[in-house]
Amino acid sequence: MQVDIIVGARYLLAGYRLILRPGLRRFFVLPVIVNILLFSAFISLAVGQFDALLSWVLPGGDEWWVSVVRALLWVVFVVASLVVLVFTFTLAANLIAAPFNGFLAEKVAVHLAGTKVRGGNSSAVAEIIPSFLNELRKLSYFIAWAAPILVLAVIPGLNVLFPFIWILFAARSLAQEYLSYPLENDGMKFKEARQRLSEKPMLVLGFGLAVMAATMIPVVNFLVMPAAVAGATALWAGEWKGEKRMNGH
Repeated sequence: MQVDIIVGARYLLAGYRLILRPGLRRFFVLPVIVNILLFSAFISLAVGQFDALLSWVLPGGDEWWVSVVRALLWVVFVVASLVVLVFTFTLAANLIAAPFNGFLAEKVAVHLAGTKVRGGNSSAVAEIIPSFLNELRKLSYFIAWAAPILVLAVIPGLNVLFPFIWILFAARSLAQEYLSYPLENDGMKFKEARQRLSEKPMLVLGFGLAVMAATMIPVVNFLVMPAAVAGATALWAGEWKGEKRMNGH
């Protein structure tokens, strides 16, 4: 079990190595641009709004306790952002970048199979509407599961379990999100993909935990989307399709 979690996490590192290879570098540019723009906008908006909220809630002046409360609330805000908002942001970013992520997964799969990767973004453009609709279906599935878990946060006694349950849920959801790209490229619908992924839950969880951790690291998180797509493609190829010799380990 522990070994599977570690193996799953290693595939994200393989993803970072893959996207930096000469034949694949040009295919992750658009997902990276989307990630940088959205991360920057998200951080700027969140920090600005929270600072305004603190100014409205807390009294003015230089009293020491006001500074202490403000500092503590900022700590709570940062932790909450990392645990909850980063997850929801990542799903939103994938909603926008879905066609390019699917295209990247296709090119990584070709690379792992040992054939030459050819250029062109025409297929990514053609998949914009279908990919967007598919991401909406996945998003509705994740929201349906997230809602009852979020309720735990406000139930006395049970709320102590919320951070642990949320982390496990978010990690698995992120793994399902990124693994869905190579599986869909192989002709699977999201429901069938979830069934296949349930065959090796610890591998999936390990990969998802690694993605979540990378999303919280400055600079590293700018590349996490394409790296996770590439790593998920390698994970699918290596652990389900038996193509480990080509997966970058």
